[in-house]
Amino acid sequence: MADAKWVYDFGGGASDGDATMKNLLGGKGANLAEMASLGLPVPPGFTITTAVCTAFYDLGRKYPDDLNEQLEASLKTLEGKTGKVFGAADNPLLVSVRSGARASMPGMMDTVLNLGLNDTTTEGLAKLSGDARFAYDSYRRFIQMYSNVVLNISHDVFEDILEDYKDLQGYELDTDMTAQDWQDVIVKYKAAVTSNNNGEPFPEDPKDQLWGAVGAVFGSWMNDRAIFYRKHNDIPASWGTAVNVQSMVFGNMGDTSATGVAFTRDPGTGENLFYGEYLINAQGEDVVAGIRTPAPISKARAAEMGSDDAPLEVTMPEVYKQLTDVSDKLEKHYRDMQDIEFTVEQGTLYMLQTRNGKRTAPAALAMAVEMCKEGLITENEAVLRLAPAQLDQLLHPMIDQDAKAEAVAAGQVFVKGLPASPGAAIGKIVFDSDEAADEAAKGENVILVRIETSPEDIHG
Repeated sequence: MADAKWVYDFGGGASDGDATMKNLLGGKGANLAEMASLGLPVPPGFTITTAVCTAFYDLGRKYPDDLNEQLEASLKTLEGKTGKVFGAADNPLLVSVRSGARASMPGMMDTVLNLGLNDTTTEGLAKLSGDARFAYDSYRRFIQMYSNVVLNISHDVFEDILEDYKDLQGYELDTDMTAQDWQDVIVKYKAAVTSNNNGEPFPEDPKDQLWGAVGAVFGSWMNDRAIFYRKHNDIPASWGTAVNVQSMVFGNMGDTSATGVAFTRDPGTGENLFYGEYLINAQGEDVVAGIRTPAPISKARAAEMGSDDAPLEVTMPEVYKQLTDVSDKLEKHYRDMQDIEFTVEQGTLYMLQTRNGKRTAPAALAMAVEMCKEGLITENEAVLRLAPAQLDQLLHPMIDQDAKAEAVAAGQVFVKGLPASPGAAIGKIVFDSDEAADEAAKGENVILVRIETSPEDIHG
């Protein structure tokens, strides 16, 4: 093990890995390296391999002896690629830390953004960007994420502080907050960390922050929701997860910045229509966490939804054109529908992830047929694109669409929502995942209704 290569660099003109190395680099790391090798705009970084995760647990939650040396070398390489220095007061390198197992486990693992910020580097970021509000907004996001993921302090502690502060100031939205407001909130956040962390203050040393986040990602491989997900999807615990450390790009640097997720085809219907949503002046967790309501990406999708929000195609037409070109290139390269994450920093597009997208059973069938007709895949591949479980979903009872239309016309619809399961169902409504699991264990038919789906709900 002493001579093992534990860390692989990607982006910035050179990558150690590619898409064939998914077992070692995880899906995210392998695809980041592959996208970089295709010449796509990927922020550079490095991947700590799944083999480290396996060794970590084999060694009783300790790291291999030479991991620190290899990580430090890759950090120096990343500083060279970005022209920034990790922990520097005047030109700080900030990174994201994300997990990436070889099998897609959406929402199962933990992520930390803006790592490397402290009181000193935040001042440097404010001067460097010329935008103090952006810098302190990024810092408070980091404190909240790091405290939740690494220090196990509930999100609610910070949400309550922020909501109370906004109420006192008469603000409705986070975007109403000024740089000074965020500085005031940061003081309150830090006090909350100390009081909820056995008297220990929030860590100021970026190296301590980095190792804390890496440890939290490896630790999250064995958290309850990840274990449940693996059992449900027949994923061996021995596979482990990789850790991806990537230089930060910012979607929250004003109205020329944005963040979003997109699919190269509609994952609900299979239609060959670019599909996705985005937020201006936001970071990635805002889109997936339901903190703000995102806008559709394309004009066609906005019209279909009846949305009044301006799509990316209108607000940033050049970025939209570049994004559709990238999505076409990725779908042809991987020969499958892609699920993409992207950030726009002051008008410049960056690709943060691509993976084969999850889809409904009807969409999987439609896509397989359509891609075969397009010559993207063979007939044999089209047949193999449908898993047996998806065929089972296609045979679930469905609500008759004519009857549904009649009920809508007659005003007989009680409530509307987004379906998270296939087919139609009859049962008692419950609003809590634990209650859903308990009632189902008693033989009750239940329908779980949530305001927003979350990975924590998987057992329900």
